[in-house]
Amino acid sequence: QVQLVESGGGLVQPGGSLRLSCAVSGSSFSRYVMGWYRQAPGKQRESVALISTGGTTNYADSVKGRFTISRDNAKNTVYLQMNSLKPEDTAVYYCNARWYESYWGQGTQVTVSS
Repeated sequence: QVQLVESGGGLVQPGGSLRLSCAVSGSSFSRYVMGWYRQAPGKQRESVALISTGGTTNYADSVKGRFTISRDNAKNTVYLQMNSLKPEDTAVYYCNARWYESYWGQGTQVTVSS
């Protein structure tokens, strides 16, 4: 069973930065399309950023220019660098790995508040 473990969430002031990490178990990491999703209270889970096996990235309009997704296949890890954070970025952030099946992490809370 593939396991995804997120880390790096926390409380940050508006305008601040955080870097989320997601470590993936197993030997197939390089084959996965990796993504970050988020779910705010009372809202549906939404896609934030995706990175293909070849490194092509895609972002939600709401985070373009502020967030950067990257992957390190040698470390089986995907990152989400979040800059210029806004209160509306507050949510639980989930990591997803997708190939023939889809796997999810347990989520990490990001709170942007003064």
